[in-house]
Amino acid sequence: MAILDDLSGYEFEDLMEDVFRNLGYENVRQSRRTADEGRDILMEEVVDGRRRAIVVECKHTATVGRPDIRKLHSAVETFEYDGPVRGMVVTSGRVTDPAREYAQNLGSRRAGGIELLDGRALREIGEEVGADLYNGRIEILCEESLRPTHPTAGRDVPVFEAAREIANLEPATVPTPETTVELEPMVTVHAQTSATFETGVGVVHSLDETNDLVIRAGRETPRIATGDLKDLVANPSAPRIELKERDLEDTFDAVERTRFSRTETTYKQWAIDRLQQVHTTTVEYTGGNNVDYEKTCTPRVSDISIWTIDPVYVPHVSSTFSLGEYDYRYAYYAAGPSRSTTTNDLSRCVHCEGDGAGANETYTHCDNCGSINCGDHIETERLEGEPVCTVCAVTESFAFDTKYFYDEANLEAFREEYAAMPISEKARENVPLAVGAALCVVLVALLVVGSVVLV
Repeated sequence: MAILDDLSGYEFEDLMEDVFRNLGYENVRQSRRTADEGRDILMEEVVDGRRRAIVVECKHTATVGRPDIRKLHSAVETFEYDGPVRGMVVTSGRVTDPAREYAQNLGSRRAGGIELLDGRALREIGEEVGADLYNGRIEILCEESLRPTHPTAGRDVPVFEAAREIANLEPATVPTPETTVELEPMVTVHAQTSATFETGVGVVHSLDETNDLVIRAGRETPRIATGDLKDLVANPSAPRIELKERDLEDTFDAVERTRFSRTETTYKQWAIDRLQQVHTTTVEYTGGNNVDYEKTCTPRVSDISIWTIDPVYVPHVSSTFSLGEYDYRYAYYAAGPSRSTTTNDLSRCVHCEGDGAGANETYTHCDNCGSINCGDHIETERLEGEPVCTVCAVTESFAFDTKYFYDEANLEAFREEYAAMPISEKARENVPLAVGAALCVVLVALLVVGSVVLV
């Protein structure tokens, strides 16, 4: 096995020279190391009966950028050769998207352009030539993401679906949100732990379990993903796309990608350590001398088999929009039609610190100020009969009952209406008070009648 990260830059060039020779290229040799002009390896190939030179730039670095491609292109243009010449960049790391785009604009291999071989391609080439080319410490190379949108629905459909759950809020009235996506790195480790623990009395404990550990692989310390997020990532049928940020930028207002903070080897070891902790248990047993004992059983590293390590980016989609005076955010992890909601301001009262009374709480939109309200902060506007929140409403007491209005104009209009009401209608403005008064009258009448009878 060739651990590429253990090699110096010169050793990496030596290795690539051997690799290209095994791939069938001819006249493979290194250029002078003391005058590196972007020509680390020179070699030739025969295409359609015509010999062609290849100028190779070896980059033993984490990334290759556009300036590296420009430098090689200049070296190709100035290389003296009696025939066509093309370029090739080989790196143990990754090639940035701007560098790939620049190389594509220079033309195809056949047209004398620049060919790009990154760390992933080296692994595949290693399999072809019978060499295990593995980069053990350079960042994980991943160009796949779970699909960030429903395959047949629009980008903002999740926001409109959330709006349908809110009383007095028409989804069509929700403005087009600003929607961004953050590509968060995840690694799924599929492992099996099989172990048997014996003492002098025989087997006291055994286990044979498979586990899918979904690891959050961002810049912070690795963490285990649980719940809906784990289900999204570990689902083998979750739809994926080839990661082309330009395509995503055509769909979303902004795209951000977080790099994998560690390597495949590191995540493998981290998963093994975690599985050892999870499967450690203390058992009690009775020895041959009828004495009770305890034994702590911890699986050995050799008891844990890592079957697959699957890196993928998970889209964290975030939409922001305004309703009246208030700003709202709806965010979720996406996997095609499936999603795991992380923030839903539409199901949270803007006037309460928490999420209202619980999962069964009904939330209502106030057209007057744009707020979303729980049952404790919403009332019926007296003049128009529509919901209004208790914070923006103008209030006044009529028949000892507080009435709620959109504004002073509505309050004044109702004052005039109330002044013209007959006593019977005014009484209906406070039904409990009116009913109570009527009951009192009935009770007094009964008392009077009872008194007369007794006399």
